[in-house]
Amino acid sequence: MQKTFTLRQFQPGDLESVMSINQVCLPENYAPIFFIDLHERSPATFIVAEEDGRLAGYAMCRIETGFSSFSRTRLTKKGHVVSIAVLPEHRRKGLGSRLVKKVLMAMELYKAKECFLEVRLSNHQAVGMYNRLGFSEIRIKRKYYADGEAAFMMAKKLQ
Repeated sequence: MQKTFTLRQFQPGDLESVMSINQVCLPENYAPIFFIDLHERSPATFIVAEEDGRLAGYAMCRIETGFSSFSRTRLTKKGHVVSIAVLPEHRRKGLGSRLVKKVLMAMELYKAKECFLEVRLSNHQAVGMYNRLGFSEIRIKRKYYADGEAAFMMAKKLQ
């Protein structure tokens, strides 16, 4: 039977579950205040996936102003996907793509003109998903992660 997930905005009561998902899925872990700060700054871009009252994944972002990923001479408002994670038992069901699509729409509410993210070079599944969603590899950030692995910086223009 196909699982149905509800996507909704993060609420502070979700913090413990989101932090647990982060610890299970990613080597980069954050202090509780980091999650709350992102939520307070741009709540529409912090989305959780829920099924039967339990969280299965999340995507958290922030809105920034900086040089365009596509034109290093132009300042622009852009969304930054800070972290996205889906519990292993819920992967390969399209949930990651749904979360990304939802945050991209939310970024437009904040008038963001593009979105960018970093992803491990070794995370072929995620790179493929981002490519399918219209992201391009802009450059490689050497030794980006604490363990020394490099990251692709990927970006996409928004409507």
